[in-house]
Amino acid sequence: MAMTTSDPKPLPFDRMLPILVLTFVDVLGLTVIIPILHLYAAAYNATPLQIGLVAAAFPLSQLIGVPLMGALSDRFGRKPLLLISQISTLIGFLMLAAATSLEMVILSRVIDGVFGANYATAQAAITDLTDDSNRARGLGLAGAAFGIGFLFGPAIALFALEINNSLSMPALVAAAYSAFSIGLTVFSFRETLSRDRRKQGKSGRGVLFSGFSIIRRPAVKPLLVLMFFQQIIFFAFETLLGLFLLSRFGILGQGSALIFLYVGVILVMAQGRLIGQWSRRYGERRVVQIALALLAVGLVLVAASPDAPHPFYVERIVRNELRDLAPTATETVIGDIAITLPSESGRGFGGLLWLAAALVPLTLGAGLIRPALNSLMIRRVQSDERGAVLGVSASFVSAADSAAPLLGGLLFQSYGASAPFFVGGGIMAVLWLLSFWLIRREPLLEQGEG
Repeated sequence: MAMTTSDPKPLPFDRMLPILVLTFVDVLGLTVIIPILHLYAAAYNATPLQIGLVAAAFPLSQLIGVPLMGALSDRFGRKPLLLISQISTLIGFLMLAAATSLEMVILSRVIDGVFGANYATAQAAITDLTDDSNRARGLGLAGAAFGIGFLFGPAIALFALEINNSLSMPALVAAAYSAFSIGLTVFSFRETLSRDRRKQGKSGRGVLFSGFSIIRRPAVKPLLVLMFFQQIIFFAFETLLGLFLLSRFGILGQGSALIFLYVGVILVMAQGRLIGQWSRRYGERRVVQIALALLAVGLVLVAASPDAPHPFYVERIVRNELRDLAPTATETVIGDIAITLPSESGRGFGGLLWLAAALVPLTLGAGLIRPALNSLMIRRVQSDERGAVLGVSASFVSAADSAAPLLGGLLFQSYGASAPFFVGGGIMAVLWLLSFWLIRREPLLEQGEG
């Protein structure tokens, strides 16, 4: 049954624009570092375990830091906590640029992870400016800004390395973006949480642990479970897509970048436009269910892609190029993954057309799921707990991000290129069925605007 609502309240773009811009800039700084982080570990002759620690330091630190920072933003306001997060991110990037040991690399990621709650705090600020009629759209726009940052960050990292073949250069570029975001926050961001709406009367310890107490709440717990498992599956897809493109279609380098650009454009469209329209029409609960179904279908279709390399594929050339490539982020965690290259006999456009079609439902589902789940969570807590619940949600995403490369990589290595996507599609289908029971049983809290 379609959800009937009154016309949504217009979004306050004049207040939201600085939040969206600083989200974009913060993500840009982060994604400059992510694609080459394993190279920092390799530069110090790290063992596989140490490389795994470098990869996991940031998301594991966020498990502790983001819920605390989110809860503190409910008490002291968004702007001061956003500034603390951004300053710690800047310090982390500068430490990374100046690193002379693997321990310093890991410490820089821990500092950023514990105190860096930039995105979760920005989302909380958006919830302050929206109500139930337009909140999903507002969170979707934040997700779109996040996605655009992810499109440009890796390209900037490669460009920085071309200018100066030093690992410190991308870290300095990231630090510059971080410094710019601090300036935006100081001069353009107006506090969104008024003093009378801040959480009052709790002890410092009560505020710090309110984020963790949210995990136990029956109204929120099933949504966090859905957030965690869908993120494991989709992030495993993201980290393994490059290897899948190589083994199934013989795609490397620029071809792989074009596929990721295609995925990014669909993500931005879903988060910037569709999430608001569909949430008003169907409600966030139905949008979550639609997104899970799309993810399940898309993953199975990707897994079923035919072995049909692109028309210009030459196996000998690809093998030569592979010798010069650094290991992927997944390979740094679990070790080398054996890749079986496709045969030249099946070359054509058929496989790429299949993949392009399969990526549409998968990416649409990924673009819809997180804003819809976060919007539902916001409606299931009190208005003075929004930062805390978004911090907990972000920490669950971080936990999933730390586990996904390991689990997906082991499936890829043990059972072939399609295995992670077939398994992921099956789990998504189970989550879709469970969502009809998990979500409908919990009443929504009645909350006023902002």
